[in-house]
Parts: sequence; structure tokens; C-alpha cells
Amino acid sequence: MGAEHFASHEIHMTVPFHDLDPLQIVWHGNYLKYFDRARFAIFNHCGVDLHEYSKTSGFLFPVTRTSTKHIRPLRYRDDFIVRATVREAHIRIVLDFEIRLAQCGTVTTRGRGEQVAVKYPGDELMLQIPADIENALTVPDAGDHDRA
Repeated sequence: MGAEHFASHEIHMTVPFHDLDPLQIVWHGNYLKYFDRARFAIFNHCGVDLHEYSKTSGFLFPVTRTSTKHIRPLRYRDDFIVRATVREAHIRIVLDFEIRLAQCGTVTTRGRGEQVAVKYPGDELMLQIPADIENALTVPDAGDHDRA
């Protein structure tokens, strides 16, 4: 049996004016919004609609921890790429994020988010991620870590 890798996916975005702070750089809280857009994009890329999944399965996946490392600020109209990479999908879901400028590839931000599975109703914390979600986020070893 070959090694397993986890999925990665990228989205392209442009900084809108309303995301800026008084210093004319992206307000720090908006980076979590960018990470969240990439989070939903990677799930969709892997064939998982979290909203529909929660309605049919009763599982919710709340974010329990985040971290952000700001390296270089994003500015108005910067075109950028957010890459989400699954690092773990068994006990919890761990996603690493990287934001880089589209034109030159300069890394501006790195981050991480962690999610757990909770059974609703009752808010029962599950001690592992449902197998179908784990399988969707896992890619058989094919030399390329991106899912086609």
C-alpha cells in the first residue's frame, strides 16, 4: 500500500478597498476571512459541501484554533493566491494556509486552522473525523499532491 498525502488547493483573490485599515493595508482580521474562503474551496475541491454534509449527517466542524504569521502586508488591489493544504484529517482537521502575491510569488502570510467534529444536536465532541471526510481529504500517492 502506497503512502497517503493530503489535498491542497489554491484560490485567487484581489484585495478590495473595504478590507483595508487606516494604514491602507489589509486589516489583520481579514486574513482569517481569506483562509476561510480557501477552507471552503478545498472542501468543495475534494467533493465535500460542508453545509449539505452537516444537514444530512448531523456533523458540524467548528474551528477550534487559528494562528496567523504576518510576513508582508497586502495592499489595495494586490492580486494574491491562498493555498490551503490539509495536514491532518483523522482526530481533527488541520489546514495550513499560505498567501502569496500572484505576480511574483512573494509569501505574505502563513496560517493554520484546526477543526473538530461535533455531533448535533447535543454538541457531542467526536474523537475522530468521520471516515468519509477523512477519505475525501486524503489523496493516494501519485507523485502530485494536488487533486485533479
